[in-house]
Amino acid sequence: MEFRTDYPEDYRAGFACFVGRPNTGKSTLTNALVGEKVAITSAKPQTTRHTIRGIVHKDDHQLILIDTPGLHKPRTLLGSRLNDLVASTLGEVDVIGFCLPADEPIGPGDRYIASQLSLLDGRTPIVALVTKVDRVPKDKVAEALMAVGELADFADVVPVSAVEDFQVDTVDSVLAAHLPKSPPLYPDGDLTDEPEEKMIAELVREAALEGVRDELPHSLAVQVEEMYPREGRSEDNPLWNVHVNLYVERPSQKAIIIGKGGSRLKAIGSESRQGIERLLGTKVYLDLHVKVAKDWQHDPKQLGRLGFDFNN
Repeated sequence: MEFRTDYPEDYRAGFACFVGRPNTGKSTLTNALVGEKVAITSAKPQTTRHTIRGIVHKDDHQLILIDTPGLHKPRTLLGSRLNDLVASTLGEVDVIGFCLPADEPIGPGDRYIASQLSLLDGRTPIVALVTKVDRVPKDKVAEALMAVGELADFADVVPVSAVEDFQVDTVDSVLAAHLPKSPPLYPDGDLTDEPEEKMIAELVREAALEGVRDELPHSLAVQVEEMYPREGRSEDNPLWNVHVNLYVERPSQKAIIIGKGGSRLKAIGSESRQGIERLLGTKVYLDLHVKVAKDWQHDPKQLGRLGFDFNN
């Protein structure tokens, strides 16, 4: 990939950060803006565990999206570190998108986030994004916009539905208006700076989160152990071996992931393999193993080993 050189004089480039309670549509909106899947989505809260940069390329700007974990009251060491990650990210971006779903009333969590954002003292513009407007009637959208407008003094308030592609372009243009004038920061065509291994792990975790008990998402971590091209395959018919470990905290959770006769683990492999093959552009042999790492969310050493040290 090469950096664009024919950008106009008033070209803008910079970073936008999405914040909000868990499950307010931040990852779905990130994917809609980028036009490709760079963040995993799930109906389960706390799906996102690290910042993901999605890159939006337009003729007059480049918008780099940082999708943070949802701010929440932490119950584990992992939860505390996720909140710290969000707080540190807020001070390093050009504009903040505060996601508030239209189908839920403003609650204590939203007010807590608004109070945290007020500590920025106006140094960073904050755009309120009223998400999921496809889920409510038009009069309820109007009510949600009024309620959000009373929550704080926002630079802009934009209703959006990422699922129905309603006002996604408007969100892009509103955020871009707050970026500084700058040449492109990423090569033309780059959609994310996430390593392939991390994206593969996220695709497996997304597949594993579907249809499981409510407590399991918090207890599931996924790591790619190794990946390499299969020897003896022709260039016209390559195959990659991808070995992935799924970590849970208790043997009972391991049984849930594996399923009766291995049926659930097989379904996870089948679902995630499709996304991995699209990502790598080649056929994949996916090898999944489920392991127990007792109480890893509360153990600093295990958090570090599983990639949650947050010091980088």
